[in-house]
Amino acid sequence: MVNADKRRKMLYDKACKEVLSEKGIIGHILKTCVREYENVPVEDIVNKYIQGNPEVEKTPVLPDGGIYRIESQHTEDITEGEGAVFFDVRFTALAPGTEEPIELIINIEAQNKFNPGYPLLKRGIYYCSRMISGQYGTVFTKSHYEKIKKVYSIWVCTNSSKEWEYNIARYGIIEENIIGKAKAKDSHYDLLSVVMICLGQKQYTELEGLLRLLNLVLVDNNLNQQEKKDKLAEEFSIKMTPRLERGVQEMCNLSEGVEQRGIEKGMALGLAEGREQMAVDMLHDNEPIEKILKYSRLPLERIQELAEQIRKK
Repeated sequence: MVNADKRRKMLYDKACKEVLSEKGIIGHILKTCVREYENVPVEDIVNKYIQGNPEVEKTPVLPDGGIYRIESQHTEDITEGEGAVFFDVRFTALAPGTEEPIELIINIEAQNKFNPGYPLLKRGIYYCSRMISGQYGTVFTKSHYEKIKKVYSIWVCTNSSKEWEYNIARYGIIEENIIGKAKAKDSHYDLLSVVMICLGQKQYTELEGLLRLLNLVLVDNNLNQQEKKDKLAEEFSIKMTPRLERGVQEMCNLSEGVEQRGIEKGMALGLAEGREQMAVDMLHDNEPIEKILKYSRLPLERIQELAEQIRKK
């Protein structure tokens, strides 16, 4: 049986995917993070270049003898000897000025652990590698490597370290001449990029652009569902579709649930003990200190003591 904390994380992951698989949200992400769209209006990205409807964890891609072509709904990659990789959101998009689709991935797992025991950036590079190798037998066969499509792995980290919060960085392959000045075509080597979007605990009004948008829908708990709906329409021209509404509503409910659980435990154990238990639960979930301070209302020193006790166990 799934315990309450694991269920809450599962619901939060699902809500993230609902929000970040919405075309209106994706358009703003591509505008900021994907070089090919830097000079393209968000409206055109949404209506002209995103192919199909981005789906969440539905149809598998089977590069080893599979029959499926890599398209928008394929979010699982199964390679013999390497196991399955599940992409949260995956779709194809056309590069402006061409008829050739470029392959992108939006991977939006609930990243409460910015340092999960390995560098997330390396995981992003691995995902890009799988998306390229997965094209064999579907996008190209035999030695037709000229048909390989470019891939992106874009990561939205909702709880980053202090050093990385509110930072957006892109990583890719560059040409570096060691001897000589010959230049290859960019399209021959610029085939994968990883983008890290790192958020924090500020209110969305303190931010600008994409960080402001993502903080509004994923992080800021000071607005209710209707307020977020209004802000998305007024500031970002994003309409509240059923999918986006489900994600935003679930996130608002989960945020309210954090505080409600603390109140219920306070009534059962005594207010002080309830606050401490709530802080312990949030520490186990690797919630940021700022959030624990807000909801538990405990002194920072006491939260640090509880964290140290957990560490020693």
